[in-house]
Amino acid sequence: MSEGSISQEEIDALLSGVDVGGLGSGGSFNSAPEVDIDVPTLQNFAGTIKDKLAEVIKNMTEKDTVPGSPTVEAIGRDQLLAKLPEEAVAVMADFSSGLSGDHLFLMSPEFATKLVGYINKEENPALDDMGLSVISEVVSSHSGAEITELSKGGKLPGLATNPPEAVKEPKAMIRMPQGTFACFTYPVTVGGEQFTLWEAVSGSVADGMARAFGGGSKPASKPAASVNSGMESASAMGGAAQMSSPSAGFTQQPMMGGMQMGMQQMQPNPAMMGGMQMGGNMMGMQQMQPNASMMGGMQMQTPPNVQSLQFPNFAQSVGGGEQGNINLIMDVFMEMTVELGRTKKTIKDILGLGEGTIIELDKLAGEPVDILVNHKPIAKGEVVVIDENFGVRVTEILPSLEHVASSM
Repeated sequence: MSEGSISQEEIDALLSGVDVGGLGSGGSFNSAPEVDIDVPTLQNFAGTIKDKLAEVIKNMTEKDTVPGSPTVEAIGRDQLLAKLPEEAVAVMADFSSGLSGDHLFLMSPEFATKLVGYINKEENPALDDMGLSVISEVVSSHSGAEITELSKGGKLPGLATNPPEAVKEPKAMIRMPQGTFACFTYPVTVGGEQFTLWEAVSGSVADGMARAFGGGSKPASKPAASVNSGMESASAMGGAAQMSSPSAGFTQQPMMGGMQMGMQQMQPNPAMMGGMQMGGNMMGMQQMQPNASMMGGMQMQTPPNVQSLQFPNFAQSVGGGEQGNINLIMDVFMEMTVELGRTKKTIKDILGLGEGTIIELDKLAGEPVDILVNHKPIAKGEVVVIDENFGVRVTEILPSLEHVASSM
């Protein structure tokens, strides 16, 4: 196959309508809603996580790794394509819970090949299925470090990603986030050579990450409506209608005075109508009726009586007797489980399990395990060995359990 051509599989994908990330500049039928990306907050996060990235690469390659100064941009597909080489290694690591949206890592084939060679101790490594699985493991470790940082203090509880999957393909075939998204650029020096890792997250993911650190998009504030605007409009309309109405027995000055009294009292004044009738004839009486209805219309512009809703204070009604009832269940046994990790497999993979099969979980080595009571997470901890048994040392109590304990 000649250089620059695409394979038959890629042609079949285009003909079958598979989403290839908005190939070309055509319209986007499934474009994501635009979100104001909080670049400064994400920039601070990138400055924190760059050292974690360097630590992951150094531990896996056993090479000196120095992180550069990362940058964060709110860009589109074409702008990111301009940064990439003609062929790139893409690793999809979409979040499975906690956040929703695209999460993509990109690097040059040269960087990926160098990582595979360092990790596998090979002089001439190849980016085959085995080599790409090594890249997936690197991204998995870095994603774990990001999740740990984003989940600190319960900011994004339950955050997890799908198992990363690396592919090598032309950059035009890479599925990228729709619309405007956040692009993290991490320069890093490995073994004395400079490389770049790009991370692209959709607008919704970027907004969720920023909110975890107190940032994120802010809804536009609506201008406060003037309470008297409706009354002023009605007054102007009433004045205009009165000036344009023909008058047989009235002068304009008494009519305007009657209108002012109507606005003060917010209802028609029969006495005023009678007084005005004395200044004219029956035709004047007929002309008075529209003015009265118009005054009634102004009455409808009265501002509503808005009152704050008062809720009873249930905390004051809880006595010591009810808190003491908790002591009645202190001797009840509950099932406690320690969850090492989770994963998803197809039925085909499950039926193909056998002795010696290795199942990769979504947790990294050394990452805190989940402690559950009756299948409800209450804490996190680290696995220890006590004599010949496994144990767990509690490292973090989740806020829900702290709330229960404080009420006892």
